[in-house]
Amino acid sequence: LTQFRLDYSDRIRLSTEYVNSDGELIPTHVFTPVKASNARRPAVVMVHGGFHERLEPSWFPLIEAVVEAGYVVLFPEYRGSRGYGDAIYQNDYGNTDVADVLAAARYAATRPDIDGGRIGILGQSRGGMVTLLAIERSPKQFKAAVDIVGLTDFVAYMSYKPDYRRKEIAETNPGFKGKLPHENLPAYINVSPINFVDRIEAPVLVLATSGDKIVPHTIHTGRLIDALKAHGKTHEAKIYDEAPGGHVFMKGATPERDDALKRIVAWFNRWMGPAR
Repeated sequence: LTQFRLDYSDRIRLSTEYVNSDGELIPTHVFTPVKASNARRPAVVMVHGGFHERLEPSWFPLIEAVVEAGYVVLFPEYRGSRGYGDAIYQNDYGNTDVADVLAAARYAATRPDIDGGRIGILGQSRGGMVTLLAIERSPKQFKAAVDIVGLTDFVAYMSYKPDYRRKEIAETNPGFKGKLPHENLPAYINVSPINFVDRIEAPVLVLATSGDKIVPHTIHTGRLIDALKAHGKTHEAKIYDEAPGGHVFMKGATPERDDALKRIVAWFNRWMGPAR
């Protein structure tokens, strides 16, 4: 993050905090276009993935592409992120993370530089799951969404994880109460976006790769696309064929990532912009 501040200091305008639904302060990074404007700009809430991740350099090309297109980007370090103390570190898949991201969107709408009626959301991996749950639980809040290699079925996800990982997830996420899916199935169903696609109103762009070994396309993204079609939801999808890096294909400087960046900006421009 320090090197990013040096390389991208002309684009970082604010690192701040906002209050979530539980009255806690959530750190967030706000990136604004360099070009000054008196007009309120559209904004995109970006949601990282991982068990305990945070803003990392691999996000910078995506942030830069969206900011240079004229959008304000908010990058919340929701509960489950590392580096901000014990309270923020505590995970609760599909619950506190989603609540904090929805609070980030509400905070964005209060900012004088943002058009509260033009807020989008984007997430990768776990962040894709959070993105989908956010647009399902608060359908009116977002104008457009992008899901990148998102986890869509937590029951299925747990079925192919090793026993130690299953146990760790069950025991460290309060919503699961230390129990595995066969012991507490409703809790896992409730945090699986695949079960609530009918609630989606925002147009969704889905990006994935057939080479994903962590969140396999056939189990997650493929079923999501089928569900979006079945419910008549506005969406587009691009499944890259064995993109280098697999699940983390957005981290590398590849033709697939470059194509994805163009699609993402075009998607937000289509439904929220153009921002300039």
